[in-house]
Amino acid sequence: MGIVRKIKIDGREVAFCASAAIPRLYRLKFQRDIYKDLNALDKAIRNGNEKESNLDLFSLEMFENIAYIMAKHANSSIPDTPEEWLEQFNTFSIYQVLPQLIELWSLNVQTDVESKKTSPN
Repeated sequence: MGIVRKIKIDGREVAFCASAAIPRLYRLKFQRDIYKDLNALDKAIRNGNEKESNLDLFSLEMFENIAYIMAKHANSSIPDTPEEWLEQFNTFSIYQVLPQLIELWSLNVQTDVESKKTSPN
């Protein structure tokens, strides 16, 4: 069970889920490390300031993949590819959505660390 948050994209609420399964799902689907990718994206967007950001097409693809895997984890009826999922939307700003996904992921990691601290081992 993870943390679910709804984020408004293209005028509608989309559910995203962060849980311990996300790194594995992301690695299996895209053969990449979500921790490294989120860190790189966080640095690239420079606190949501488009003028100071350093995003390239590869960064945009990483963002789309992360958003897709977190949305698919929240709602299994989402299409099986990021391309099919993205077809549902006109366009949306990485600068509005990515910071919310990073925050959601941070809440999940924080919750996971707190639960390990309180578990009797």
